Amino acid sequence: MSPEMVNIAYLIASVLFIFGLKGLTHPRTAVRGNFLGALGMLLAVVVTLIQGNLSFTLIFAGILVGSAIGVLLATKIEMTAMPQLVAVFNGFGGAASVLVAGAELSNTFSEPGLQTAVAIVLSGLIGAVTFWGSMVAFGKLQGIKMVPDQPVRYPGEQIVKVLLLLGSLALGAVVIGDYTAVSSYWWLVLAASVLGVLLVIAIGGADMPVVVALLNSYSGLAAAATGFVLSNSVLIVAGSLVGASGLILTNIMCKAMNRSLANVLFGGFGAVQTTSSADDVYGGKVKSTSPDELAMLLDGASRVVIVPGYGMAVAQAQHAVRDLYNILEANGITVEFAIHPVAGRMPGHMNVLLAEADIPYDKLIEMDAINPTMQQVDIAIVLGANDVVNPLARTDPESPIAGMPIIDVDKARTVIVIKRSLSPGFAGIPNPLFAAENALMLFGDGKKMMQESVTALKEG
Repeated sequence: MSPEMVNIAYLIASVLFIFGLKGLTHPRTAVRGNFLGALGMLLAVVVTLIQGNLSFTLIFAGILVGSAIGVLLATKIEMTAMPQLVAVFNGFGGAASVLVAGAELSNTFSEPGLQTAVAIVLSGLIGAVTFWGSMVAFGKLQGIKMVPDQPVRYPGEQIVKVLLLLGSLALGAVVIGDYTAVSSYWWLVLAASVLGVLLVIAIGGADMPVVVALLNSYSGLAAAATGFVLSNSVLIVAGSLVGASGLILTNIMCKAMNRSLANVLFGGFGAVQTTSSADDVYGGKVKSTSPDELAMLLDGASRVVIVPGYGMAVAQAQHAVRDLYNILEANGITVEFAIHPVAGRMPGHMNVLLAEADIPYDKLIEMDAINPTMQQVDIAIVLGANDVVNPLARTDPESPIAGMPIIDVDKARTVIVIKRSLSPGFAGIPNPLFAAENALMLFGDGKKMMQESVTALKEG
């Protein structure tokens, strides 16, 4: 193909990417948006392949292996493990950038020029941080024992990170000054890899939704840098779109927790707190209930709001929730789902799980939209959520979640909290909601409690 035709094809692919992203902003257009994005990527790949000077044997071998892995993941991974899978995908994108930039540097027989040399360094630096940071995030999300969920803090940790960053930049300057210094590039990658591990291992599980979004942005920035390395315009556009959208999403998540990105990265939120005593908060005030009693309460309600959290994902209770929703709606009871932006382990986690269970999307109400009407709610059912409904965010300025916007379930007439125990959430603090006058605790597995409540409603 002529360079003009290649550029036109890349321009069409870029437009498809943009329309694809636009389609993904709403469930009704998400399938079409996903198709347009995939079509754009197919066009970009085909055009790149037919330009020649490529080893098609290796390429098709990679396609076969990658396709087999993709099919396996698509069929075996549970929806509850989507956050881990997204973290791995982010990491693979970073690793690809590292390897491509390294290969391009090794195969360059003439001085690459300042722009290309800088792009190679940025690909290696950002890509390595992305890959190893994503692997640590995967370990935290998956619950791997050797990767602690709580933040790992140590004396002088910020100094160590700054030194690693400065060392990486110094090695990058060597590569930029001497394109034959290939070994310096791989030392840069090593230093950036250690930095990636230390950056994420110091962040607690409570911040994983933000970390996943940020790592997604990093992978896009690494891809954009690799696009400059290869002088590939469509890769620059695609990487820029991913990087920009990831940063926007990260900003949204930080605002949802009333925290700055610097506080997320360096604040160590998620560590176990010892300032509050559970005995002082609960002190014999907790009242328990049963599925039968919940069914009786629901039978007399006119409006019910369900607040899903990570506990719903762990219990895989979304289908049982749908059964409860269907029965209540059939009985003329209005049912809505209050969605907090950081509920779960990744952005949109609860939306994905409820959509999988065929809950109508217009029943999923964002926090800001539902809070003003919570006083008119007869029953609020909190299923596996904790920190995102903790009133301490409003009342205790010393709390680690102080100022974080929460769903105001405590303002409902009756609150039912379905939880295995009174254990704290990721913030490591007690929740006075559990001991509130209008709250009842339904202790047990979320899925089982939902199923038993559905059975009691049918029998009633």
